[in-house]
Amino acid sequence: MRRLLLTLFATISCFGLWASEPAKWVDPFIGTADYSVTHPGAVVPHGMMAVVPFNVTGSELNRYDKDNRWWSAPYDIRNKYSVGFAHGALSGVGCPELGAIITMATVGDVMPDRYDHGSTYVDEVAVPGYYATMYDKYGVRAEATATQRASIERYTFTDGGKANILINLGTSLSNETGAMLRRVSDTEVEGMRLLGTFCYTNQAVFPVYFVARLSRKAESTGYWKLQPEMTGVEAQWSGDSGEYKLYRSYAREMMGNDIGFYFALGDVEPGTVVELQVGISYTSIENARKNLEAEVARRSFDEVRTTAYNTWNEALGKIRIEGGSDDDRTIFYTGLYHALLHPNILSDVNGEYPAMESGATGLAKGYNRYTVFSLWDTYRNVHQLLTLAYPDVQTDMIRSMVAMSQEWGWLPRWELYGRETFTMEGDPAIPVIVDSYLKGLRDFDVEAAYAAMKRSATTPGKSNTMRPDIDPYIERGYIPVGLFAQDMSGDNSVSHALEYYVADNALASFAREMGDTKFAQEMERRASGWRHYYSKADGAMRPIGEDGKYVGEFDPTAGANFSNTIGFHEGSSWNYTFFVPHDVEGLIKYMGGSKVFTKKLWSVFENGYYDPTNEPDIAYPYLFSRVRGEEWRTQQLVKQLLDENYSTTPDGLPGNDDTGTMSAWAVFSMMGLYPDCPGEPYYTLTTPRFSKVEIDTDHGTLTITTEGEGDYISGIELGGKPINKYRISHEELIKNKEIKLILKSNL
Repeated sequence: MRRLLLTLFATISCFGLWASEPAKWVDPFIGTADYSVTHPGAVVPHGMMAVVPFNVTGSELNRYDKDNRWWSAPYDIRNKYSVGFAHGALSGVGCPELGAIITMATVGDVMPDRYDHGSTYVDEVAVPGYYATMYDKYGVRAEATATQRASIERYTFTDGGKANILINLGTSLSNETGAMLRRVSDTEVEGMRLLGTFCYTNQAVFPVYFVARLSRKAESTGYWKLQPEMTGVEAQWSGDSGEYKLYRSYAREMMGNDIGFYFALGDVEPGTVVELQVGISYTSIENARKNLEAEVARRSFDEVRTTAYNTWNEALGKIRIEGGSDDDRTIFYTGLYHALLHPNILSDVNGEYPAMESGATGLAKGYNRYTVFSLWDTYRNVHQLLTLAYPDVQTDMIRSMVAMSQEWGWLPRWELYGRETFTMEGDPAIPVIVDSYLKGLRDFDVEAAYAAMKRSATTPGKSNTMRPDIDPYIERGYIPVGLFAQDMSGDNSVSHALEYYVADNALASFAREMGDTKFAQEMERRASGWRHYYSKADGAMRPIGEDGKYVGEFDPTAGANFSNTIGFHEGSSWNYTFFVPHDVEGLIKYMGGSKVFTKKLWSVFENGYYDPTNEPDIAYPYLFSRVRGEEWRTQQLVKQLLDENYSTTPDGLPGNDDTGTMSAWAVFSMMGLYPDCPGEPYYTLTTPRFSKVEIDTDHGTLTITTEGEGDYISGIELGGKPINKYRISHEELIKNKEIKLILKSNL
C-alpha cells in the first residue's frame, strides 16, 4: 500500500500542489534499513513524543539478533513481526536507548510474552505525523498520530472478538530495567519506566513517566509480571502464561523489571474502534497527565493527525524548491524531515523539566528546554541548518545548553534527558554556540555561555569533566597516547585533540567578540597545535607517544569501518588527516602546497578511503573549493556522493543518520551551499540539485537560482553582482539575499 500511495503521489504533475504541501514528498521509510536506524513512526518536529512500531524482537533485544544485527532503533523494515508501538523512541542514533512503553491491541486471551502477543503485519503506511499497519494475526488496524508530548492510537477490530489493549513495560531498547504501574480506573493507567546508560556508558538512569487513557471502559483490568511472586498485592486470581503470571486485581500498584498492564474489553462487534491516548513526561506522572490534557484532551484522532501533518508542512515549507526530479524532491524533503526530528523538547507544558545531572525539577521560563544533543554529530551541519532557517528553535537550543552549564557546570557533549553520556569526542557545544552568535542569534545569556566555554578550556584535567586530558594539550599542544581512554574504543588521543582545536578556534573568535584579546590569542595558539600530529614523512596525522615521537609502525588505513586503532575514534588516519577545517590554508601550506594537497585529498576518494557514513571526513568534498581552479572537484564529488549514497529506498541513507547529520549533509548539498567549518560563519558553494531554492530566514527570503544546464559552475552572482569566489560569509548571504549560479555541462 505504501508503494501504491507513493506511485499515486508521483503521478500528480501539478508542482504548485507539492510546493504548498512539502510533507507529501516525505517518505519516512527511507533510512529504515542498512543501519541508518531512522524510524517511520508518528512524530512532530522536535517532538518529545514519537509513536514508533516496535519490530525488533531478537533473542538478545538490546544487543544482537540471530542474524548478528545490532539493534539501536525499535524498527527495521526488513523485520515483519511487531509487538506494538513504542513511545518516545529516538531516530538515527548509534546505540540502543528508549523505545519503551509498548502498547499492543490483541484478540483472544491476554498473553504477556511478546513472542505470544506479537503479530506479523501488512499494509504499512507512513506520512509525517501518522503511521498505520494491519496486525494480520488479529485483524486489527493499528494507527498512530502524535502531538509534541502526547499521542493517540486508533485500533479498529475489523473481525471483532475478545479485544485487549496491552501496555508492556518489560520490553524496550534501553539497557536499564525497572518500572512501576498504577491502575487509576477502568479506562486509565499511569506509571514509570527507567531508561539510561546510552552506549553502555556509566551515566545515571532517568525515568520516563506516562498516563494512558482508553476511550471505552474495560470489562476487566490487571497486571502481569515475569516473577511468580507479587509483593504487597493480594491477587484475586492468577494464571500461568509461560514464565509470566497474570494478576486480575483492583490493587493500585505494581513494580518490577518485566511488568505490564492489560485492559480486557470483552467481546466487541466487527468494526469496533477503540482509541488509546498516551501522555509522557520526564518530570512526573502529574506532568504527563497535564501534557495529555493540554495537547489531546477531547480532540479526535483525525483532528490530531491533521494538525500534525499541517505542522510538518509549515516546518518543511521554510525551504521551498523548484525543479529537480521526483526522487530529488523526495530525498530532499525526507532529509529535512529527519534533520528536524532531534533535538527534542524536554520541558512539559508547564515549563518543568529534569535539571541536568541533579534529578531536581527545573523551570524553563519563556523558552522550550531541549534534549538529545548529539553534538559531535550535529555541530557540523544540523545546527547550522537550524540557525539559517529555524532561528527561534536554535535560540531555544542554545538557551538549553547554557542552562545545562549553569546546572552542573559544563556545556553538553552528548546529552540525553538531563544526563551527559560522554559519547564521542571534543567540546562541540562551543562551536555550535559561537557559530550561531556570529550569525546574529544573541538572545541568550552570553556571559554565562562564555564562562562555561572558558571553564572547559582552562580547568585542569583532574577537575575537568569535559576535557580530562587537557593538561598535556595545554602544556605541549597535543595529547599523548595512553593518557586517557574514554570508552570501549580505547585511546583516541588524535581525535580528541583535533576536536579541541576546532572548539578552541571557535572560542578564540568568541573571546574577541567579548573583548578578551589575550585569551583569544591563547586560543588561536592552541588551535594551531594540529601541526604536532601531521607527519610530513607519512603525509598523514599520526598518534604521538609520551616521548613526543610518533607511535610504532603506521598504517593510515587502520581504524576504517569502525574498527579500533590507536589514536583515532571511528575512523582511520585518512578520515582525520584533513580534519583541520579552521586552518585549511595552513594545512595546504604544511602539506607542501596546493598541488600536493589536492593530489593527496583526491587520492582519498580514488582509493576508497573516504567514509560517507561517519562524521570526521564529512566536509572533505568541499575542501577542493579552497584551492583556486579545483572547485570543479567539489561539484563533481558532491553530485557523485549524492547519487551513490542517497536514494528513495529504505537503505537510502549512507549509514547511521546520527540524529539528522547525514540527512542535513544532503539537504545543504542539494541546495548548493555547505557550512564548511563549525564555529565559522561561512559556506562553500556547489552545484544545487534544483533550479530554485527559497529559504525563509530572520532577514527575509534567501533565493538560490541556476541559469543554464550542467553539473559545473562557470559563474556566480551574489545580489546581482558577479563574484570570483566559492566561499561566502553568512553576512554576505543574508545581506544580498540572492545567489545565481551559472552552470555548464563540461569543464
